[in-house]
Amino acid sequence: MLLDSPPPLLSAPTTSALQFINPPGLYDPRANGYTHVVVAPAQGRTVYVAGQGGENAAGQLPPGFGDQVHQALANLRTALAAAGASVHDVAKLTVLVVGHTEQRLALFSQAVRGLWPDGAAPACTLIPVPRLALDGMLIEVEATAVLRA
Repeated sequence: MLLDSPPPLLSAPTTSALQFINPPGLYDPRANGYTHVVVAPAQGRTVYVAGQGGENAAGQLPPGFGDQVHQALANLRTALAAAGASVHDVAKLTVLVVGHTEQRLALFSQAVRGLWPDGAAPACTLIPVPRLALDGMLIEVEATAVLRA
């Protein structure tokens, strides 16, 4: 960091082992539900969650993008809980979206801000794709979480 640079915007829930940084010189990404930089401790336990789609426990996909977003994020919470983690332990999301549009970005961003209302959201990359694993699947959310050792 340059000596005359203002300090980065930091935020993190007290239960997290992660440090969230939005450095000066980059736009504020919080409206889109993510953080530019997330620092994880070296002595943590890493949890990798496979891409979670919008299918329910019976494998059924709702037809709408918004419904699939909410189900994919619910599936993400279920997967994290199985490893003893929560959304506040997530350092990085990778999101795959079929037929990406600004409207779909707005729906996803709103849902993500609901999971991380304090602004300490994970780093995130959204990748538009032509197709996902299942017919009718419109979104897939993969996560990397870090727990205290």
